[in-house]
Amino acid sequence: MEMMKKLPDAEFDIMQLVWANEPPITTSEIMKKLGNEREWKIQTVVSLMLRLSERGFLRSEKHGKERTYFPTITKEDYLKFETGSFLGRFHNNSFLNLVTTVYSDKSLSDDDIEGLLKLTNELKERKREGR
Repeated sequence: MEMMKKLPDAEFDIMQLVWANEPPITTSEIMKKLGNEREWKIQTVVSLMLRLSERGFLRSEKHGKERTYFPTITKEDYLKFETGSFLGRFHNNSFLNLVTTVYSDKSLSDDDIEGLLKLTNELKERKREGR
């Protein structure tokens, strides 16, 4: 697969559904679970699935008249990519800048701050241990 690229919202919504279900998944299942809610026509879902396959996010197999789809990218890998991209683009690759921005509008709760302190201490310990 070529370098991973950000997914448009509609394709990301489909991938969320693919990741949440045991593979394989069919176009019909996507329509039942998402397409009708979004008022998409079947051809829209087919086109989105084809694009996801062309981008390397899905692989498909044909079984009679139905196509089945399997994820080729894990949700975790995509979220790492998106988070890294966001951090680089908006926060100069600085987690501290991100936290400062979030904290500046007082949206971090005391529990969030305690969690960050605990995580920071755990990461420091892992680094000391060479993990």
